[in-house]
Amino acid sequence: MRALRILLVVVVILGGLFVLADRLAVNFAEDEAADRLRTTENLSATPDVSIKGFPFLTQVVGGELDDVEVGIQDYEAVGTEGQKIRIDDLQANMRGVAFSGDYSSATAATATGTASITYAELLKAAKSEPTQVAPGVTAEVVGLSDGGNGKIKVTVEATVLGTKLPQPLSVLSSVAVEGDTVRVHADSLPSFGGVQAAENEVRSITDFEQKIDDLPGGIQLDKVEAGKNGVEFSVKGSNVRLAG
Repeated sequence: MRALRILLVVVVILGGLFVLADRLAVNFAEDEAADRLRTTENLSATPDVSIKGFPFLTQVVGGELDDVEVGIQDYEAVGTEGQKIRIDDLQANMRGVAFSGDYSSATAATATGTASITYAELLKAAKSEPTQVAPGVTAEVVGLSDGGNGKIKVTVEATVLGTKLPQPLSVLSSVAVEGDTVRVHADSLPSFGGVQAAENEVRSITDFEQKIDDLPGGIQLDKVEAGKNGVEFSVKGSNVRLAG
């Protein structure tokens, strides 16, 4: 019985040491992966990297990690005319992450996640100066906000015959994503103080699009909906490069 107790104690101690070594190894790997991702994507800040699954060391021996979560704040994507557009919060869940023997490169078989862009950032895609929509009538989009039920409220200021309307106009708009482009389309058009304006002229103000390109690792936009503080995306990808 004494020998059995000693054996059990040894097993518990060795098990504890293995768990400790495994956690130390995964923490080191997360830090290294975060640094490599920051360098690869030229990020302004170090991202959050969390390697899931236990034990980590057996995954290393197999050359593939089951599940890696990545969080990037204030990522600068490329907009419609090459300008920068900031993504506030990009979260991605990577599955089947294979890495090279020297850990210089890593690629995820699949990735899913979420991203968000504030209304102020998306507003950069709208026309930023008054535009004529009818004889004697100019208008411009001055704000975007949550319109409820998945709609964007587009606020428009208009000037009719040299006089600015006392109250801004607003329309509810639908938002959709096609490829790498976000499109905002008014469900109905505003009335400019009784002045008739051609639909295509009005839509040149209310409707706009914003390209969002160069997401990290080749991740792509999937779906989009209007949220409280901005538009919220689901993203996806395959063969997503994390490093190298």
